[in-house]
Amino acid sequence: MKKLAYWIMVLALLTVSLAACGATAEPTMAPEPTMAPEATQAPEATTAEQPMGEEVTMVIGFTTSQTGKYNVSSLRQVNGLMLWMNEVNDAGGITLSDGTVVKFDYKTYDDESTTERVQELYTRLATEDNADFLISPYSSGLTSAAALIAQQYGKIMITTGAASDSTYMEGYTLVFQAYTPASRYLTGAVDLLANTDSSVKQLAFVYENDKFSTDVVNAAKTYAEGEGYEVVLFEGYDSETQDFGPFINKILDSGAQAILGGGHFQDGSTFARQIYEKEVGINYFALLVAPPEPDFADLGDAAVGVIGPSQWEPLAEFTPESAQAAGMDWFGVLGSEFVSAYEDAYDEEPSYHSMGGYAAGQILQKAIMDADSTDPDAVKAAMEAMDMLTAYGHIKFDTSAEAHGLQIGHSMVYVQWQTDDAGNLTKQVVWPLEGKTADVLYPKP
Repeated sequence: MKKLAYWIMVLALLTVSLAACGATAEPTMAPEPTMAPEATQAPEATTAEQPMGEEVTMVIGFTTSQTGKYNVSSLRQVNGLMLWMNEVNDAGGITLSDGTVVKFDYKTYDDESTTERVQELYTRLATEDNADFLISPYSSGLTSAAALIAQQYGKIMITTGAASDSTYMEGYTLVFQAYTPASRYLTGAVDLLANTDSSVKQLAFVYENDKFSTDVVNAAKTYAEGEGYEVVLFEGYDSETQDFGPFINKILDSGAQAILGGGHFQDGSTFARQIYEKEVGINYFALLVAPPEPDFADLGDAAVGVIGPSQWEPLAEFTPESAQAAGMDWFGVLGSEFVSAYEDAYDEEPSYHSMGGYAAGQILQKAIMDADSTDPDAVKAAMEAMDMLTAYGHIKFDTSAEAHGLQIGHSMVYVQWQTDDAGNLTKQVVWPLEGKTADVLYPKP
């Protein structure tokens, strides 16, 4: 009995000692996957007010297209997000003014690239997993399904990998877009033209007859006309078109001084090659999708001078100095630092999908810092006030009731194929000016 009493006393003293130490477990660090796991274990979400100096872990919920048609782009998007999360956690988290330290963990599932799975899984993330914040899946279609769930359950969601405008016309107040909307894919090409040669006033739009391309050129046509341009030709072609001769003849007959349009890689490349072969004397030529692809260089001299939009390019030179010149706040790492860190982590060059995932994390980080809180209402208000330049570009959101959360700051990065002093083809960023790596080559050779 004496021994039993002794051990009971020891146990009691040990319990009191541990309680006095106030020890807390280290948060789970997110791995650096090249493929997101089926589901990760995350601690219970913490959204209530925290005592001063406490370390809290905020859970980010999202789905990944581990399978299905969006697999490659989705995994790169997730890789970018995971790189951001690891960097913040490794740096010690975000310290708020009351001493609270905010770190991050995540919960993810395979959405199989299907809308049905997205609806099911985002509902689970919002209700069963109690995710504090959400990141969208990849693609506009899947994001539209996720946005409805986010709004329904009162969760802030940052969308990336999704350019459609329509999601932000539904009256949602908690969904914020990182990508330049589809309606502005080519409007920057109009701005670049105006900045390059104000004497040009007559435009030809020749474009692929598919939903994406027609949506883009319809918006660009409206914008150009509002800027005082005359659209002298507006002509669509079938996706299988291989002979652009009839369209080139119409361009010449129209008196157009610049060409905008295209669609996807194959048709755009063929169009550019035939414009070159027929020696069309038009000095400004901007196409969707095809020019940013490295394979566009296979056209050789036909690629020189052709301009195309991209959400982000590794060589874009957004810097603290360019932010200051533009009157904006700078936030985060340089583009070269992001590229180096991404290549070290995943042994591949980042795509704009990768940067899109990283930028989504930066938006959340900056909003928490500006709000000095993890309270959803405070974070939402900080996002609505956000106006910053990062390695990804300008970030600012529409706050109107008609298009709340639509991205209005980020511009497409416009690249142009040029030749260097040795005669080699190089891809240069020519717009926006705060991110350019070279002056635009004009007139087109």
